[in-house]
Amino acid sequence: MGSQPDYSEAAPGGEPVRQTSEEIQDEQRRLRRLQIMVNMVMSVIGQDLSLTVDEASAMVADTRRAALAMFPGKELAFDLIYKPRLQRLMRERFRIQ
Repeated sequence: MGSQPDYSEAAPGGEPVRQTSEEIQDEQRRLRRLQIMVNMVMSVIGQDLSLTVDEASAMVADTRRAALAMFPGKELAFDLIYKPRLQRLMRERFRIQ
């Protein structure tokens, strides 16, 4: 750790974006919060037998909205990382094709 900048992302012009250690910690906190939220939603969908497919679908949509509020502009990342897991769970839980 320390105060060294992170160059993991690039700005639109291709220049690296410098992140302070505080920004990195904030991003890690938001990421952890997102992971916990997705895990909780998956647990509820997988375990609550009274949950309807419409209610579960609404939870998935709300999760996506919350994720994009925490990480604006990261739709592709959500769709690549979390959407397949949520879709697979919905298919298994509700026997959807």
